[in-house]
Amino acid sequence: MDRERELQLVGRLRADDPAAFDAVYDAFNARLHNFLARLSGSRDVAEDLLEETWLRLVTHGRRLDPETRLAPWLFAVARNLHTSYRRSRSVEDEHTASLPSLWPSGSPAPTPLEAVESSEAQRRIAVALASLPVRYREALLLVAVEGLRPGEAADVCGITSEAMRQRLCRARALLAQRLADDEGLQLLGLNEVTP
Repeated sequence: MDRERELQLVGRLRADDPAAFDAVYDAFNARLHNFLARLSGSRDVAEDLLEETWLRLVTHGRRLDPETRLAPWLFAVARNLHTSYRRSRSVEDEHTASLPSLWPSGSPAPTPLEAVESSEAQRRIAVALASLPVRYREALLLVAVEGLRPGEAADVCGITSEAMRQRLCRARALLAQRLADDEGLQLLGLNEVTP
């Protein structure tokens, strides 16, 4: 999205224009869903967090700064909601192990995206990415998948640009290591590959 169109949409959001919300939704919904699904490892959780992300835009759209960059703002909201979800899940697991879960679980049928990712190389990358600690996974998702600049990703994560560059470097190294380890295990026949 070019900057001029983005500024116009922000102005229209501040004016409470429903068509502006629709345009932002169309531009970012799939990207946010993919980010949250990969970050959380659950489509159901991603859908809940995505809905809450859009609710935050509706609620706070009038108060956006006129110079707001929409991608970093939306991804920051989504990331913060995921962080809150993880914290609440941790508390829930710790204190209410015998009670029913507050968050959805289970394995629904694969989405079209998951069907495309079923190729061996994509599966290996997805597994390696999912095995990374969240801070490294979110850095790679924001920059490599969602196309945010490292400075924008730093803003989303609430860290300095230099810290984001270091996090990205470490994330790429860890991902490469996980992929190499997985390949070595497969060559030795120690890693069962499931379809």
